[in-house]
Amino acid sequence: MKILKKILQLALPFAFGLGILWWMYRGTDWRDFFHSVFGEMKWGWMLFSFVFGVLAQQIRAWRWKMALEPLGEHPRRSSCENAIFISYAASLVIPRVGEVTRCGTLKKYDGISFTKSLGTVVTERMVDSLVMLLLTATAFLCQIPVFLKFLRTTGMDFRGFFGQFTSTGYLVTVLCLIMAVGACVFLLRRYYSRGRDLLKDLWAGALSLKDVRNLPLYILMSFGINLCYFLHFYVAFFCFNFTSGISPIEAFLIYCVGMFAVLVPTPNGAGPWHFAVKTMLVLYGVAEKEAILFALVVHTLQTGLVVLLGAFGFARLSMKDKRENN
Repeated sequence: MKILKKILQLALPFAFGLGILWWMYRGTDWRDFFHSVFGEMKWGWMLFSFVFGVLAQQIRAWRWKMALEPLGEHPRRSSCENAIFISYAASLVIPRVGEVTRCGTLKKYDGISFTKSLGTVVTERMVDSLVMLLLTATAFLCQIPVFLKFLRTTGMDFRGFFGQFTSTGYLVTVLCLIMAVGACVFLLRRYYSRGRDLLKDLWAGALSLKDVRNLPLYILMSFGINLCYFLHFYVAFFCFNFTSGISPIEAFLIYCVGMFAVLVPTPNGAGPWHFAVKTMLVLYGVAEKEAILFALVVHTLQTGLVVLLGAFGFARLSMKDKRENN
């Protein structure tokens, strides 16, 4: 029974993500798709966006190191970076396993307490959630005049506005929300139900935030991570003519909606992220065919970057292990 439960936990996120991807791309003309990618796409912008993707993970590693120091744990910066790189790549195979993977990596290579580092990860998630809620609320408030102007110009009411969704689109949205809530419940049970000692160390990690040597810098880094991820996403808009006219504030709202879609436990948000970004682009006037193309290209290439960084981090740690053994 336990084996079946494990298999379902691994298989369902993949099946759900693949199901959404199949539904979205079932009518795609792949010859036109590859022509757009290799004949029309501006690859220089995509490569430039990768700079911000790498920087976001590095800042996350530096922030993590800051949170561990008040607990008497002093990992090397390179070890934190490698652990972050590997954790993101690991989450592509098993959704949400990255948090455990990076703590285990630090314990193996730098002897850092697993449960204390896991506590700091819980703190990170709390801080990141608050930052995302704040940024998303700001983005929506900034876009209210745009939405009202759109409704006045087109003569459409809110029912007509949301009527652009198909019944299947509504179903996918509801399923994504259900799975996101389920993932949050699962993570809470996983982190807070393994004994008094574990809870004690987790709580110490959560409280470490008040003892961070430079709390303003920690908070600034938290916003910096989101800024880098946003630029990682926004710069990619200039790869195609049909998205290059999207304004930064419009792109930021699309980014925020996409980040919430990633909460759905599928590999790197595959499926829900595509659906969310495509839907928002269509609402901003991009043709559905082109919106689908953008979502697939950007997600695929940026996921490829995660894989490369994971391989790079693993190689660095393996070389370090080899040198120490010699």
